[in-house]
Amino acid sequence: MTTTHDFIAVGLGPFNLGLACLTEPISELNGLFLEAEPEFDWHSGMLLEDSVLQTPFLADLVTLADPTSPYSFLNFLKESGRLYSFYIRESFYPLRNEFNDYCRWAAGKLAAVRFDHRVTAITHDADAGHYEVRAVRPSTGETLTYRGRRLVLGTGTPPHIPEPCRGLDGEAVHSSAYLHHKEALQAKDSITVVGSGQSAAEIYYDLLTDIDTRGYDLTWVTRSPRFFPLEYTKLTLEMTSPEYADYFHALPQPTRDRLVEAQKGLYKGIDSTLINAIFDLLYTKSRARTPPTRLMTNTEVTHARHDPGTGGYTLGLRQVEQRRDFTHPTQGLVLATGYRYEVPEFLAPIAHRINWDTAGRFAVRRDYSVDATGQEIYVQNAELHTHGFVAPDLGMAAYRNSCIIRALLGREYYPVERSIAFQEFSAPEQASHPMEVLR
Repeated sequence: MTTTHDFIAVGLGPFNLGLACLTEPISELNGLFLEAEPEFDWHSGMLLEDSVLQTPFLADLVTLADPTSPYSFLNFLKESGRLYSFYIRESFYPLRNEFNDYCRWAAGKLAAVRFDHRVTAITHDADAGHYEVRAVRPSTGETLTYRGRRLVLGTGTPPHIPEPCRGLDGEAVHSSAYLHHKEALQAKDSITVVGSGQSAAEIYYDLLTDIDTRGYDLTWVTRSPRFFPLEYTKLTLEMTSPEYADYFHALPQPTRDRLVEAQKGLYKGIDSTLINAIFDLLYTKSRARTPPTRLMTNTEVTHARHDPGTGGYTLGLRQVEQRRDFTHPTQGLVLATGYRYEVPEFLAPIAHRINWDTAGRFAVRRDYSVDATGQEIYVQNAELHTHGFVAPDLGMAAYRNSCIIRALLGREYYPVERSIAFQEFSAPEQASHPMEVLR
């Protein structure tokens, strides 16, 4: 007889992996986790040897929901024989490849995880009251069907290619695949990095380190007015809180959309230590000679052309504040242009069961549900437009999973924090309505 799972989770990034760890000890929940890749692999193309997470180790898969969990980062270190080394290192921030190893370790302990399962379609059986999830195993071509009463969507955010660079021929590389193409890039006479955030900065620093020995010209282009740091002060961090999520979710949709644009520096900025390290490296290299590198702010890519004869590119650029256009030739091109959520095609058969906003996005409720009943389909990191910049934050993942588990069980299994901030985000209850002030 085919098992009907209490829920099926699609995608296994850190968020759904955390859900797998937190639901593993709950006997009342029979979940299944499906992932297309053959193993856990979190942004392997950006696992530079010395890059660190921008969140502390406490923001692991489980600790902020259950500090006693055997799936904690500290337990991983203990089992790996590295706990004392981590303690002596005296840094709250794990290496990024270390965090990836930790996630692999956790995934390897979970019986509910199925790798090599690419979901192709989800349908709903109204009579039986469950969803049917069809998947194919890329390694063999085998097709399988699983049944689940509820769904948790954690398919992640795919690499974003800006419109002027879409469809480019040649060897243009998105930052997500940088390490896989680094040798080929460094064999070229010139390299241009396009982007504003942490990935762009890490790639630029990595390439700048070898600029003397490899002999290429290196350019960094960003449309931002400056190389802005990630804001990481403590009162700002209070905005990654249940109270701020409550406040943000209650705002009108146009206001939320404006805020998301205005708050990019809160989650897309560059670590200030790295900004300073870039300057220091430029200063060091400039003592012998002016290094062949350019940093160009306020500059956006307006068009791009590939030359099949040379294999290089010509970028059309505009200095936004001056409104001046110019071209820039380059042999290598790295697009550190981030990631954007896309609704998975496999949801098409059940699209009518999902609530959508006027922009065609999930209309995500405060409890992370998106289906018409509010009890069947939940999302992970697809709610930036409804919950704010806390959506992609690892530090709030355990909180979100605690909320989803509460919804799945109908009761609170892990304590769900409701008030952690010192500051207030909303006006007092007795405050006048805006229309009353106008009278």
